[in-house]
Amino acid sequence: MSSSTAVTLIAGDGVGPEVAESARKIVDATGVKIDWHEHEAGAEVFKKGLATGVPEETITSIEQTRVVLKGPLATPVGFGEKSANVTLRKLFETYANVRPVREMPGVPTPYSGRGIDLVVVRENVEDLYAGIEHMETPDVAQTLKLISRKGCEKIVKLAYALAEAENRTNVACATKANIMKMTEGMLKRTFEDIAPEHPEIDSWHVIVDNCAHQLVKKPEQFEMIITTNMNGDILSDLTSALVGGLGFAPSANLGTDVAIFEAVHGSAPKYAGQDTINPTAMILSAVLMLRHIGELEAASSVENAVMATLASGVRTRDVMGDEGSVGTTAYTEAIIGNLGRSVPEWTARPVKQVQMPVPRKEAAFIIPESVELIGVDVFFQTEEAPDKVGTAGQLIAEGTKLELKMVECRGTQVWPATRAQLDPTDVMRARFITRGSVITSEDILDLLGRFGGRFNWVHVEKLRMFDGEPSFSRAQGEV
Repeated sequence: MSSSTAVTLIAGDGVGPEVAESARKIVDATGVKIDWHEHEAGAEVFKKGLATGVPEETITSIEQTRVVLKGPLATPVGFGEKSANVTLRKLFETYANVRPVREMPGVPTPYSGRGIDLVVVRENVEDLYAGIEHMETPDVAQTLKLISRKGCEKIVKLAYALAEAENRTNVACATKANIMKMTEGMLKRTFEDIAPEHPEIDSWHVIVDNCAHQLVKKPEQFEMIITTNMNGDILSDLTSALVGGLGFAPSANLGTDVAIFEAVHGSAPKYAGQDTINPTAMILSAVLMLRHIGELEAASSVENAVMATLASGVRTRDVMGDEGSVGTTAYTEAIIGNLGRSVPEWTARPVKQVQMPVPRKEAAFIIPESVELIGVDVFFQTEEAPDKVGTAGQLIAEGTKLELKMVECRGTQVWPATRAQLDPTDVMRARFITRGSVITSEDILDLLGRFGGRFNWVHVEKLRMFDGEPSFSRAQGEV
């Protein structure tokens, strides 16, 4: 291309500047014209007193370039700041985290020769990582697991677009829908709704713990795994270990408007400035970036050069140990010297530029024909015995449109008593259900006013029926 492409370069913390410089040198050596816009984020920014870790000038640059190549960022422990990585993902709604892993020549692992070649596509902005937490009491913490139909649809459609661009023939969706039927089940249902649109691809669902088991037992059966945010965080680190570790793990954070490419390893400050770090993850992240901007030939050239270098025995200390290893600079120069070469041990996967799906604009995708408010769950603080709590709850509900159905602690019913043996905490939940007619929010407020005179309630959840189906789960033992 005759014109240059603007890219925001964030070197990062610790070893970040070394691996970022390695990737930049190699990209420049391909002849692709990149207009690098260097900006900062991470630990040094936190030290200046900026709580987000991302300066305004960095945000402005990303808004202009829409493409970022980023080294690892450190979040100081104990300061209470959000991760600068998470800040960037949320600011620019990079809803898909893409983590490819493939067996590499010259990198021995217990799985060498198995032909591992897969990609984990992880939802990147919601789930538990929305970071919405509360201390209900000093002894009991909660976090909200938020899964939306919109978020699920975006990640599934992106995964299929990527599968088609990379000629992949099977896609697995990994969830814990057998336990979390509404949240994790949302991804499973969305996947099963969209999969028939791609009949040429073998699509299947797997429970996430079995997926982890199968990845260790027979990883070559997978080509692509779609999963939720926390599951994907765990599984993608597992898959990286199958092919040599985080030093070989590139990633892309893809959004509708912005793409951020980064090595997934940490900043490793104790190795900073020693010219020993393995820059492969950052280099392969630059390969993903080149593909994203349409420089497919240059991307393949860099990828082949990395594999030729590894196959020739030129490797860093994390692979070789001290004896026979080379430093970051020498490794980088060897890759540049191998541009244009390929090796028989590596056959490049034919890929096309991914056509990013255009997400639907509306906020709500599922509009029920009927919504009925039938009750309320009240979470409250108490150290009283369950039978005493139950009696008090019944008295509170007298004269209202609601009656006490059950009391539970940590998901298990404790009143009416069951055979479950429980070591209670100081937070319980009382479930009140309508005595027959549909209720209103005012009826709930009336109940809460009475309840608050007896117990210290900490939060409430309305119980509704959508098209005749309950929008809430039952406690263990509840009938």
